[in-house]
Amino acid sequence: MLLFLLMQIMTVLLWVGLLVIAVWLYLRQTRSVFEKYGVKHFKPLPFIGNMGKVLLRQRNIGFDVRDTYEAFPEEKFVGRYEFRNKTLMIRDLELLKKIAVKDFEHFLDRRPVFPDSDSYFNRNLSSLIGQEWKDMRSTLSPAFTSSKIRLMVPFMVEVGDQMMASLKKRIKSSDAGYIDIDCKDLTSRYSNDVIATCAFGLKVDSLTDKDNEFYTLVKETTTLGFKDMIQFFITTSVPFIGKLLKMDVMSTAAKKFFKSLVLDTMTDRERRQILRPDMIHLLMEAKKGKLSHENLKSKGESAGFASVEESSVGTKTVDRVWSNDDLVAQAVIFLFAGFETVSTATSFLLYELALNPEVQDKLVKEIREHDIKNGGKLDLKSLQDMPYMDMVVSELLRMWPPAMFADRACTKDYNLGKPNDKAPQDYIMRKGDGLLIPVIGFHRDPQYFPNPDKFDPERFSEQNKHKINPTAYMPFGVGPRNCIGSRFALCEVKVLIYQILQHLEVSPCERTCIPAELTTGSINVQLKGGHWLRFKARS
Repeated sequence: MLLFLLMQIMTVLLWVGLLVIAVWLYLRQTRSVFEKYGVKHFKPLPFIGNMGKVLLRQRNIGFDVRDTYEAFPEEKFVGRYEFRNKTLMIRDLELLKKIAVKDFEHFLDRRPVFPDSDSYFNRNLSSLIGQEWKDMRSTLSPAFTSSKIRLMVPFMVEVGDQMMASLKKRIKSSDAGYIDIDCKDLTSRYSNDVIATCAFGLKVDSLTDKDNEFYTLVKETTTLGFKDMIQFFITTSVPFIGKLLKMDVMSTAAKKFFKSLVLDTMTDRERRQILRPDMIHLLMEAKKGKLSHENLKSKGESAGFASVEESSVGTKTVDRVWSNDDLVAQAVIFLFAGFETVSTATSFLLYELALNPEVQDKLVKEIREHDIKNGGKLDLKSLQDMPYMDMVVSELLRMWPPAMFADRACTKDYNLGKPNDKAPQDYIMRKGDGLLIPVIGFHRDPQYFPNPDKFDPERFSEQNKHKINPTAYMPFGVGPRNCIGSRFALCEVKVLIYQILQHLEVSPCERTCIPAELTTGSINVQLKGGHWLRFKARS
């Protein structure tokens, strides 16, 4: 009996030992690839790779990417381990331009977020792959032209007027003559209400009705905390676990709510023959194949330095029928991107304007001049005719890009060349390998932007902007897979800033985070402790 027990224990120990050896050999083989090709990287930890500081909440993930970028200044590309996945980070602009534009077909896709699941994030424009992505991009690109956005500006202005009435009322009733506000909360509620009206045709006042269902579900869906960050890494590194656990950032209630909202609104408009120039209408037109292509940039008009141009991929006419779920998925990504991107950009812009009063004063002067010139009217042309406004917004998106990094998946084997002159051989990326584009690294590199941590709109003046390497500036991405909604986002940011500065003065308060420090427990780009600033009526 004792002998039998000993044999059982020895068998278990043997299998454990073999498993440990197998895991060790696997990790060694995986991690020896970079050494073989002379690709520099931080030494990875077992199982978690280079994600230690992020997982321990010691570093914001965007600035963790920046750390890797800055650690190897002589390299064309470097390695990074995200758990068991090896990823290459591109540091050389010429190589990036080649990958993202010239050889785009080799990096057509993004890495899947929730592979093999029924998440709406799988079916939206950001996540679609291959020909489906090309067809959806071409289907939707006519929805984001200047002519379409021009029709939505009055909706944005109406939401801004609603917000200003609420803020003025609070300031007037304050004994101190000012109020201190967490600007991230303020801009989130503004973005929410703009999306509600511009995308879904709903009138929502989230500053008054703070817990309305639309805002609650949007906030729940778009606030990506530590748990969501771990989900993303699990689903990209070990997809079968994500599939097994049915991981998704959207709750069942949120999916049901938005699906019902989109489809019921479409049905009601069809029945009552309602025509409203918003995103629901554009999706209805897309489903019927009635969205026509036009010049994305009208003659004499400019959406701004930061806007991106549509490639030939998005200007081809396609004949494809999209399902209801596909259309709902596009509405969800519009909601997701529009809410978080715009609220993040505007909250950081208010922060920088508060800390740089000379910039604020110069922008206010331009706003007042244009207000008089246009007889108090605010439209798309008014915004396009404000050069300093565009300089300020462009610099904000350089310093604080809402998406601090982007990714691609290799779709065909690709020769990256040598990472440096001393490397033994060319590095061949294999189909399925991940690629990281460190947006914040390029934006804060003194080689491309001198004194990069200073907020300086003059970089984008008529006299200076030609000095900027266009590939080094990518707040809305690079290549054909750039952000389709850059014009809409820029317009929304400018409308909000215009209306706030026209009436209110923004300054730091006791709770303002100085110097800026990012929170470490979220994918979202946010200041530690909140974006607290002081607002008072402008004299």
